[in-house]
Amino acid sequence: MKDLPISPLAPAAFPTLPPVAGMRASASRIGLYGGTRNDLLTVVFPDGASVAGAFTRSTTRSADVEWCATQVKKGQARALVVNAGNSNAFTGPAGLAKNAATVAETCRLVGCEPHEVFLAATGVIGVPLPAQKVADALPNAFEALAAPDWESLARAFSTTDTFPKGAGTTLDLDGTRVNLVGLAKGSGMIAPNMATMLVFIFTDAAVAPTILQTMVSAHVETTFNAITVDSDTSTSDTLLVFATGASGAAPITEEKDPRAAKLSEALRTVFHDLALQVVRDGEGAQKLIQIDVQGAADDLSARTIGFAIANSPLVKTAIAGEDANWGRVIMAVGKAGEPIAIERLAVRFGGQWTAKAGGAVPYDAALVDAHMKGQLIDILVDVGVGDGRARVWTCDLTHGYISINGDYRS
Repeated sequence: MKDLPISPLAPAAFPTLPPVAGMRASASRIGLYGGTRNDLLTVVFPDGASVAGAFTRSTTRSADVEWCATQVKKGQARALVVNAGNSNAFTGPAGLAKNAATVAETCRLVGCEPHEVFLAATGVIGVPLPAQKVADALPNAFEALAAPDWESLARAFSTTDTFPKGAGTTLDLDGTRVNLVGLAKGSGMIAPNMATMLVFIFTDAAVAPTILQTMVSAHVETTFNAITVDSDTSTSDTLLVFATGASGAAPITEEKDPRAAKLSEALRTVFHDLALQVVRDGEGAQKLIQIDVQGAADDLSARTIGFAIANSPLVKTAIAGEDANWGRVIMAVGKAGEPIAIERLAVRFGGQWTAKAGGAVPYDAALVDAHMKGQLIDILVDVGVGDGRARVWTCDLTHGYISINGDYRS
C-alpha cells in the first residue's frame, strides 16, 4: 500500500488520553509491511483483567477470531497480541499453527494459561504466515513493555487507516477516579454486523466479566453495528474490553449497582466516538452521512431501511457529487422490502423536506445545495407506518475508494 492522504474528516489531532492502571504495552515491528513501521501491538495485564467482547458473524472468520470467541467465555485475560499486515484468515492449519506458537510463547513470557491470551490480526486474507513469525518477535516486544503510549499503540495495528483512532474518558466511582481508553482501526470492509474492525478498550475499573459482557452487548448495536462504509463484513472484526481493576475502586459485581450504569454509559460514549471515527476514515471518504429513519413498523425495520440507504452506491455517489438526489433515497427505501406507506413517505436533506406525502415538494435549493457542500450530511426519512426508528452512519463513495482497493495488494 502507498501512503494515503489523511481523511478530510479526521480529527485535528490524536486526543490526549488518560493513563490506565494495571497494564503495560508496546508497539514493535515484525516486518509484515515495508519500511520501518510498527505492526505488532502487545499488551500485558500483570495482575490480570476481566474481559468481554463481540466478534464478526462472518462464516469465513479468522483463526484469531475463533480463538478469542472461545476464550472470552472464561472472562479472564493476561495478554493481548495483535498484528497488522496479515489477517490470518482462510489460512487453514498454518493459521492454527501460528496461533499455537504465539499463545505458547506468550504464556512462557507472562506465566499464564492459554485461555488468558487474546489474539487479533488484520490485513491480507489467505496468506499463511510461518508459524513462529509472531512468536519470534515477542521477546523483543516484551522488553519494550511500558506505560501505554496510546497514539503509538493505535498506529501499530492500522492498515489503510489514514489517522490513528483513540477515545477516552474519566469518571468518578464513589470517590475513586476511573479511566477508560479505547483504540480502533478501520477504514474499509466496514459493515461489521457484530462490533467493528479491531477495537480494544481498556479501563482500570473492577468489573465482573459477566457484567462487563452485558455492558458490551448493550451498546454494540447502536454504535459499531450502526455504521457502514461499503457493506462488506470483515473476516477479522474483533471488539475486546479489558477491565484491570487497578484503580482501587470497589468491584462492580451486580447489574443493579448504580456504578454499573455510570460505567456502562462511559463505555457507550467511547464506543460511539470510535465508531464515528471509523466512518470518518472510510476509504476515500469526503463526507460523513447520518441517516435517520422514523415511522417504521419497528426499530429493526427502520434499521434495515437505514442500511439499505447507507449501503446504496447510487446514494453514496450522489452525495459525493454534492447532489441531493432524493429519488435515489426513495429507491433505496423500496429495495429494503420493509413495510412503508408510500402516500406518507417523506425525505429531508439538512432540514429541508424534498419529498413529502408521497411526492415532491418545493424546497429552498440554495439551502440544500449549501448543506450538500458540507462535510456532515443529514438525511431523514419517514416511512409513515409506525413508531420504529433507527440512526445509522456511512460515508460517501468516491474515486478514492476504487484507487485504494485497486492498489491494496500492490
